[in-house]
Amino acid sequence: MATKISKKGKELLGLFREKCRQRDINITPQRVAIYSVLIDAKDHPSAENIYNRVRVLFPDISIDTVYRTLSTFSEMGLVDEVEGYGEARRYDPDLKPHHHFRCKKCNRIVDFQDEGLNKLRLPAVIREKYSVFNVKVVAEGLCDECHRK
Repeated sequence: MATKISKKGKELLGLFREKCRQRDINITPQRVAIYSVLIDAKDHPSAENIYNRVRVLFPDISIDTVYRTLSTFSEMGLVDEVEGYGEARRYDPDLKPHHHFRCKKCNRIVDFQDEGLNKLRLPAVIREKYSVFNVKVVAEGLCDECHRK
């Protein structure tokens, strides 16, 4: 785990602390460590990946604690759950509008931005029947590394 926190990381930790206080949720060292792992990650980690990284600091932490904490973070709006597409669910602390590319071979997930996709208009049958809060596009294919192989 990185010891030097970036400016963005400090802002996200500030947001984390603010949301915890608003909801009267204790800011424990374990929760801070789990959130820190998330904001340092570039790979949309699964709960198990996060668990393995947090265990370096908290060897006695349980996988159940990590799962429950991630669920709480999701409910608080601190992370988005990214479907695992048959694999383990993954987590993304980037809450700004963005989309994902997923490699069908190695399951790598990469963020990308596109203003046109951010303004994607859903069909009337969906808009009239459902309350949509968020639209994300997932492109699938082979990443550059898998494509070269």
